[in-house]
Amino acid sequence: MGHKIVEAIIEDGQLKHVDKKLPRERMKVHIIYDTNEETPPEHEILRVVKETSGIYKEIDEKTESKKLRESWERNAHR
Repeated sequence: MGHKIVEAIIEDGQLKHVDKKLPRERMKVHIIYDTNEETPPEHEILRVVKETSGIYKEIDEKTESKKLRESWERNAHR
């Protein structure tokens, strides 16, 4: 059995758009969809902030961001 992939939009459980023509016959399909990543619980966020605060306190963020942007721009022209 072969597989074909089409992109579709489903709203409220109803098929609204398909990017390719589908056969008229009955089909068995597997639906795989993207989900938004869940936000961690607030206590987990606070734990991570507490654990990592102060790690980079001696870094000049403006200089570092300028270096990073320059390296991106240099790599974009290759």
